[in-house]
Amino acid sequence: MSITIAGKKVGAIGFGLMGKYSDADDFRLVTRIISMTLHFTGLTWRATPTPYDDAVKVMKAALDRGANFWNAAQFYGPPTANSLQLLNHYFTKYPDDSKKVVVSMKGCFGATGPDCSPEGIKKSIDNCLEILDGKAFIDVFAPARIDPNVPVENTMQTLAGYVKDGKIGGIGLSECNADTIRRAHAVHPLSSVEVEMSLFSTDPLSNGITKACAELNIPLVAYSPLSRGWLTGQIHKLDDIPANDSRRNFPRFQPDVFDLNLELVKEIEKLAKAKGYTMPQIAIGWVQAQGKQPGNPAIIPIPGATTIPRVEENLTPVALSAQDLEEISQLLSKISVHGDRYGGVYKRFMNL
Repeated sequence: MSITIAGKKVGAIGFGLMGKYSDADDFRLVTRIISMTLHFTGLTWRATPTPYDDAVKVMKAALDRGANFWNAAQFYGPPTANSLQLLNHYFTKYPDDSKKVVVSMKGCFGATGPDCSPEGIKKSIDNCLEILDGKAFIDVFAPARIDPNVPVENTMQTLAGYVKDGKIGGIGLSECNADTIRRAHAVHPLSSVEVEMSLFSTDPLSNGITKACAELNIPLVAYSPLSRGWLTGQIHKLDDIPANDSRRNFPRFQPDVFDLNLELVKEIEKLAKAKGYTMPQIAIGWVQAQGKQPGNPAIIPIPGATTIPRVEENLTPVALSAQDLEEISQLLSKISVHGDRYGGVYKRFMNL
């Protein structure tokens, strides 16, 4: 199935520029902005940052394998070394690729949370354009979270002006609810909606988000398809997660529920081995398959990666049969996921 975002064709699987354990979880960087005490990793923010030239090789490998939808953010790293500088570096080396890549950029998020005021939007977009320096076009610009202090209609009206002026190609939303999608789309067509979706986070399939996107013909971008590393095959015990890793702060990784959640991992791992795939391939394939179900929109998962072998693994086509999907459905019905996606103050910016 062909997927179009902002008027451009994109591959069935995208590429998240905030990658950790092959997982594109943007909120790790959001929490890094809010709390400078936490520890994060990725292409542009790691305990030992990935050198730009090494990151470029991974990005090139992803593009060469068809992952031309790149999901980035103004806050994926510090102000002087984030997705923007990385993209500038990449397109300086490969200028012709700017015509091949569809760039989705999240912004309007700072130390106090989302700022979707006209001033906040202007500051964010101007900063993105300045750093990209014309080397890449922002096909989709999305506020990283809904601003509870600004009606989404006002946010869309402001962003629509930037589309009209040709500064951005389209508008996206991230981590929003179905009602907000409908309200926003009524002001200006949405190019995409980005929400968390994985075998650990199936809510969009039942909370009205996929229904709204399907009715309005809006592609859904599924971030964290490997559920912060749960579905990479690299987590078998709590000690596999470093003590200073930010995931230690997330509800699903707490000691009292960790082993309970590991039960789902074990079962999915068994199924993957029986099918001849890796667990990440099954996890990503399942997300893709949801976009082919009646009543659902086109869905593009955006796993991240910091190595070429992981890119190759993530982008290997997986065709799950109806029987495979039924087996997975049975697993999900029998084994519950314990703990919320986010905890503490971060819940304030979820599903607005």
